[in-house]
Order: sequence, then C-alpha cells, then structure tokens
Amino acid sequence: MIKTLTVKSSAREDFIDITDEVERVVKAEGVKRGICYLYVPHTTAGITINEGADPSVKKDILSVLKKIAPQAAGYLHMEGNADSHIKATIVGSSVVVLVEGGSLLLGQWQSIFFCEFDGPRTRKVYLKILKED
Repeated sequence: MIKTLTVKSSAREDFIDITDEVERVVKAEGVKRGICYLYVPHTTAGITINEGADPSVKKDILSVLKKIAPQAAGYLHMEGNADSHIKATIVGSSVVVLVEGGSLLLGQWQSIFFCEFDGPRTRKVYLKILKED
C-alpha cells in the first residue's frame, strides 16, 4: 500500500515535522510490526530524521546548508533555485523507519522532517508500509 501525505510549506526553506502524521497513517493501517519507507518525489525538497525537541537544531542545519549552497552563487541553472537542488541532494529524498508495537521506532529525541528548500509550495510525501507477519 502507498499512502500520500500533503505538506504545505510557508517559507522558502523550512523543516516541517511530519512525525505525528506518519504515526497516524501507521496506526490507521493497523501495522503492528514492519517498515515504513518515506519518499519525497521533488528535486528541491528532501526528508530527514533528526532532533525534534530543540527547534534550534533545525535552524542550525538550515544555516549550515545555506553556507554550503548559498542562494546566489553564480550557478548555471537558470531557474534561480540551483541552491535548492543542491540542498535536496545533500539531505536526500528518502528515509526508512522501523515499526514496532504499532508505533514508529524512533529515538527519544528524533522526529521526521520534510525539508523544504524552494517554497512556499504544496508537496507530497509517499509512504510505503510493509507489514511483518
């Protein structure tokens, strides 16, 4: 089964916590044990798992990504979003989360973040859940 989450960003760059939405899908599907694959089908957005308890962590990550790939750096790509493509490549387009006891098996401080690098936009995240017998 493939489920689709819709994510709406309100800024050019943002980390949007989607952990609760993913957890709701897992519970609604009655998955007790398995694997949840999350995939972002966009070239200027990504997905990652990192600390969700302290909001300064996502700000620090975005700050470093802006230093690695600044918006205006004389890129050849003419759409004005080459930095967004680079940031999405660094972050990646998929993550895997184990499911155990009907819940996502995340660390105490971990959250799942949709990473917007060319917003604001409406985006998709695909979830593929494999149930273990």
